[in-house]
Amino acid sequence: MDEGLWKDCGAFHGHTCPGLATGYRMTEIAMDFLGIPLEKAKDEELVCIAENEACGVDAVQVLLSCTPGKGNMIFRRKGKMAFTFFDRRTGKGVRVVAKPIPRDGDRQELMQRILNGPWDQFFEIKTPREGIPEKARHFDTIVCDECGEGCREDKIRLSQRRRLCPDCFDPYDRG
Repeated sequence: MDEGLWKDCGAFHGHTCPGLATGYRMTEIAMDFLGIPLEKAKDEELVCIAENEACGVDAVQVLLSCTPGKGNMIFRRKGKMAFTFFDRRTGKGVRVVAKPIPRDGDRQELMQRILNGPWDQFFEIKTPREGIPEKARHFDTIVCDECGEGCREDKIRLSQRRRLCPDCFDPYDRG
């Protein structure tokens, strides 16, 4: 474990915790499995699919520069402590899943065990469940006919010939 990177993760997240340690270690394991060093993605060459929106996501952002804004951090909110990482340059991917971790005892000791203990005590390596996601697209902005705010064109809905953003659209569902 790189102490400087761990401190960077804690500074970005606001504190250190077992969840942040879990994301740090999962990222480290994935990069080792993919055969590349921990490196900041300049664009979308590294991609992370997060199945959660917990503390560990912040470690991935710091370590790999995978971010929602850049389009290489994708969320599949399944409530699982699992990340799938892809290297677009090689086409290789890996899914890292955390085993259930007892949260009893000293937090500092638990963080150290997660960060430095045998990885297979806490994590499983699996095959990705999906292929490499397409690169981020750029969309035009459409002005909502109701509120006047700009909205990405793929999110606009039509209702009675009016273009409406998700906030102004009244969904109709009878079944």
